[in-house]
Amino acid sequence: MMKTRSIITMLVLVMVIAACGGTAGNDTTTAAGGDTAAETTAATADTTAAAETTAATETTGADGTETTAAPSETTAGVAPEGDPIVLGASLPLTGEFSIAGTKHADGYQFCVDELNAHGGILGRPVELLVEDNRSDTEATVNQTQRFISVEGVDALLGTFSSLLGFPASTVAEQNGMVYPIPSSGALRLYERGYENIFYFQALPAELTGATIVDLVEYYEEQGVIPERPQTAAIVNADDFFAAAISNGLLGGTVEIPDSGEIVDLAPGFLAEMDIEVVFEEVWPIGYTDWLTLANSIRSADADMLAVSTASPDEAIALTQALQTVGYQAPLVYMSQGAQTEFQEALGDAANGIITHSVWSPLANFEGVLAGEPYTNQDFIDGFTESFGTPPDEDEAIPFAVCQGIAQAMEGTGGTDNAAMSQWLHDRTAEDPVRTIMGTYSWDERGLADNRAFLVNQWQEGELEFVYPIGEFEGTTDLLFPKPEW
Repeated sequence: MMKTRSIITMLVLVMVIAACGGTAGNDTTTAAGGDTAAETTAATADTTAAAETTAATETTGADGTETTAAPSETTAGVAPEGDPIVLGASLPLTGEFSIAGTKHADGYQFCVDELNAHGGILGRPVELLVEDNRSDTEATVNQTQRFISVEGVDALLGTFSSLLGFPASTVAEQNGMVYPIPSSGALRLYERGYENIFYFQALPAELTGATIVDLVEYYEEQGVIPERPQTAAIVNADDFFAAAISNGLLGGTVEIPDSGEIVDLAPGFLAEMDIEVVFEEVWPIGYTDWLTLANSIRSADADMLAVSTASPDEAIALTQALQTVGYQAPLVYMSQGAQTEFQEALGDAANGIITHSVWSPLANFEGVLAGEPYTNQDFIDGFTESFGTPPDEDEAIPFAVCQGIAQAMEGTGGTDNAAMSQWLHDRTAEDPVRTIMGTYSWDERGLADNRAFLVNQWQEGELEFVYPIGEFEGTTDLLFPKPEW
């Protein structure tokens, strides 16, 4: 299969790079004055919606910070007690990445609520601190340092976006803290020789395109796609993650910071499929001239459109602009679009759009929570009951991250980050971290072993699982060509 050949080729190219040392820059600290907890953004209490929707009650600590108190009686019959284990997460609750960032906060909070309902971690209650980094790198750095040096959190939980995760992981590495990563997939993050980063998704972003072209090849063989696309338009945000996906499709290079090493992705996944790229465009973060971009895409008149965005908001805005100018393509892929907000904002315009993911409600993996089995279906049912709406992957991924950190603490019997890092590195296929997204072990770079992407497609208002075939029950055939807007 092309999938195996492409992924092996890319991974061989990556593996030959010698691991480089971490950045030796000065530690970045925030100004700490007065009541530091009071400086924590009010968005913590406002957006951590699980605290308002579960049976847990909110209390106000001595420092004035609202926290979620554990239920007085847990499902396991033993209430957690003692000093809380504190987890800190700098998340984009406002700004460019706010949709996904807010969902990450909900996923983390629901995990904390579930842990407390099952006895906590090591018998101790768990507390979550969230700060709004406003989708800004400097704020992310300051907040991550503040969690470590001022708040004294026991563990960090990763942020959303490679743009924010790149500097945040450096702060964590410089301070010897484990940094579990939910949503920062650019390859350059993992080629810096860092010892404390662990990615809770599938392949690096540069290899995402392998799954998309494999889908085309499979459905061409099945006759669903009578003829593969001959031309493609590739557009992306000027963002680590978004640019990385396009880079893999186009066959560019990846420069590893502070090492001088280069990863060559040539010829690129589209060239391997003999698909000619007839249009390329990159837009800056904060871009708003979507109609101009949509008109340029329409003029190129490509058979396939690949859109790699930094946020669901961008995917929604560009889709609406494409609908306005009347561009039609038989195959449209977007890197963001699995969120329910995507379909709600677009309605019928979402029909036929494909997007990759690492989580599916159809995949009933059995994870572990507080030492007990906890399935993906348990997560779906509990989250839906608490929030009144089913979860999507931007809530599932952070939940899995939180599961992993909890298991590292339980596995080491404490919160020492050096011990937790070693414990996570020691996981194997036979003895992995077990989450609602499946099992995880990692290579020396912190990339997950033996993971692949899923592909979903919006069909009549439902996000259907269309590739790979045979992984889970309930697979639906690809809808091709994409219906007109």
